Amino acid sequence: MRTGRPLSPLSLTNEERDTLQHWARRPKTAQALARRAQIILACASGKPNAEIASIYHVTRQTVGKWRNRFLSNRLDGLLDEPRPGAPRTITDKDIERVITMTLESTPRDATHWSTRSMAKACGMTQSAISRIWRAFALQPHRSENFKLSTDPLFIDKVRDIVGLYLNPPEHALVLCVDEKSQIQALDRKQPILPMRPGVVERRTHDYSRHGTTSLFAALDIKTGEVIGQCHRRHRAIEFRKFLDRIDKAVPEQLDVHLILDNYGTHKTPAIRAWFAKRPRYHVHFTPTGASWLNMVERWFAALTEKQIRRGTHRSTRQLEKAIKEYLAIHNENSKPFVWTKTADEILASLARFCNRINNSGH
Repeated sequence: MRTGRPLSPLSLTNEERDTLQHWARRPKTAQALARRAQIILACASGKPNAEIASIYHVTRQTVGKWRNRFLSNRLDGLLDEPRPGAPRTITDKDIERVITMTLESTPRDATHWSTRSMAKACGMTQSAISRIWRAFALQPHRSENFKLSTDPLFIDKVRDIVGLYLNPPEHALVLCVDEKSQIQALDRKQPILPMRPGVVERRTHDYSRHGTTSLFAALDIKTGEVIGQCHRRHRAIEFRKFLDRIDKAVPEQLDVHLILDNYGTHKTPAIRAWFAKRPRYHVHFTPTGASWLNMVERWFAALTEKQIRRGTHRSTRQLEKAIKEYLAIHNENSKPFVWTKTADEILASLARFCNRINNSGH
């Protein structure tokens, strides 16, 4: 026989029952709120507090607390009440002032604000400035570069070159051709200290120069193989020699589509005459200031990262030997780069960028 005060009847509307079931079952609901919803649903089914407490491993007092809170405030009674804390010291006007100063002004002694200089100017703490900047994704210490092509035929050239990447012609070879000029043969002035457990490789900041070389390269977009040739100078004469190298390497029955930038050595009378005598060659120039369209630039980046940047070479001959070895190893297991964006996607991305900077005030 039950003793104690009788329980207040607890009934739910259809809307309340749906909400409580949603809270109890939804994976992203806070665990505490889900448990409270389960308790109220059990109370609505008529079960006594002791039985509910046993099912959900809580005390009877806890079940009684949430029953009473629900009867008093319904669903709102199951939510956490505002916790006491220190009053807010930074107002919305203070935040607006920090953001406005960050975006529209610079300090007297620098080109950009730091957290310390902004804190001093606004009378706040450095941590407060840091929190405001993080909340609004402001990073005054960072700067990135960009370059927009001014080529009047930019759209046509983008569609032409991207079309070759995505739909290369049959019975033809598409080669991305360019030069990596002025590669320096550098040697550190003191021995390099090798990597050890817990210690990274260390080298001196100063170096000795031992001459330069230029690498002429042609990347086959289908296979990823590269035809390369080093020359000490970077003129139309050397470029013509490299074209002769390509001509010997490519089967005579194939047409050749060359993607080139607008460097002067690619357009001299001697080079034009070379192409005029060989009708199977089709030249596609990238837009001015848009060398990123030439896929061989990506291969040059890999060469720099893997071989040149941390390499030490005591002579130009040693540098050229290292480049040739890298070429041979690459061609043993070459893989093509995959161009993913269509011309329309590239042009749409550039249009969005232009719209963002159109009203920048600069």
